[in-house]
Amino acid sequence: MFLKLALKSLLSRKGSVLLTLLSMSISVFVLLGVEHIRHQAKQSFASTVSGVDLIVGARTGGLNLLLYSVFHVGSPTNNISWQTYRDVADNPKVKWAVPMALGDSHKGYRVVGTTPAFFEHFSYSNAKALSFNQGQAFTRVFDVVLGAEVAKKLNYQLQDNIIIAHGLGDTSFKLHDENPFTIVGVLDPTGTPIDQTVHVSLQGIEAIHTAGQHKNLELSQSTMRPDDITSMMLGLNSKMATFRVQRFINNYPQEPLTSILPGVTLIELWHMMGMLENVLRLISVCVLIASLLGLSAMLLTSIRERHSEIQLLRMIGASPLYLFLLIELEAMLVSVTSIIIGAGGLIVSIWLSRDMIAGYLGLYINTSIFTSNSLLMLTTILILTALASMIPAMSGYRQAKFGYP
Repeated sequence: MFLKLALKSLLSRKGSVLLTLLSMSISVFVLLGVEHIRHQAKQSFASTVSGVDLIVGARTGGLNLLLYSVFHVGSPTNNISWQTYRDVADNPKVKWAVPMALGDSHKGYRVVGTTPAFFEHFSYSNAKALSFNQGQAFTRVFDVVLGAEVAKKLNYQLQDNIIIAHGLGDTSFKLHDENPFTIVGVLDPTGTPIDQTVHVSLQGIEAIHTAGQHKNLELSQSTMRPDDITSMMLGLNSKMATFRVQRFINNYPQEPLTSILPGVTLIELWHMMGMLENVLRLISVCVLIASLLGLSAMLLTSIRERHSEIQLLRMIGASPLYLFLLIELEAMLVSVTSIIIGAGGLIVSIWLSRDMIAGYLGLYINTSIFTSNSLLMLTTILILTALASMIPAMSGYRQAKFGYP
């Protein structure tokens, strides 16, 4: 009876209730959306690279080195020589070294020149190794391995040919069309920038920049090597040697180098984004507070219009406390309905847009929006709703008890 009366009371004022419901649903959508995307972005960043002890590049800022080497954002300030790569890789404390050459692209996707060791040693998300959905790693000069998103978006199959372009733009006027590459492998999805990367051999990179003189050579037979590379990833024999190797690299006499610990630099990157997080959270909270004030104002205005209804309820025996709780229940019904609409809308929006977000931002967002933080937020919204509705509820209580709002 109590719930039925509250529902009928809200339906009798459906115009103002619908506007309040829309406002609160949007605030819930924004609040949960900001929190979920923040959590997913942090998780995605943290799981991008694992099992790599050091990343080495030309002298630059640590964040810049991390961004262009791992996230393929931005451009390197300079390259490092092949001899430098060999000197670092031959250090007795270095277990493995994977070189990377950047600077080319295919239809807007970054091309990474590397060695087959990349697929063996690179890992992500708590040391999860790369795996192949189709095919295998490259073995010939003009073989290419695609990330899952590249193959899906461009609808490529094994043995298709692709053309590598010079530069990093979506459109290039310098195509290396004299040397097409053949797709020999497609990686499983990882939820990292690897999914949007085209992988070729260092020999392939060298070949397309020397007018195709080395076409169709086998990697095992080829003596080609680049004059320089962009960066390298290192795995060490012992974690205890990390800082000694880092100091050796940073003080390398032949050319200026920078080496970073990926995990430490990721934390630094996330701290830099902390201000943006706080701004987005503040905006979300302000939207929620505005919606709650709107709900309170709607209920308070309705009290003045419900004088006859309140008097009738008093005549049939409703106590002032009953009316107080009735108004509180109406507010809670609006809040709960807003949470359902806002959360449901967010789930649908993520489901519809996650492929686009992954394609443009390299950020994979799942539809599981309910975490301990989000549930705490929803509980807080209900508590704030109860507090915001106390003013109109007290007004209804006084009107029922004393005959005035």
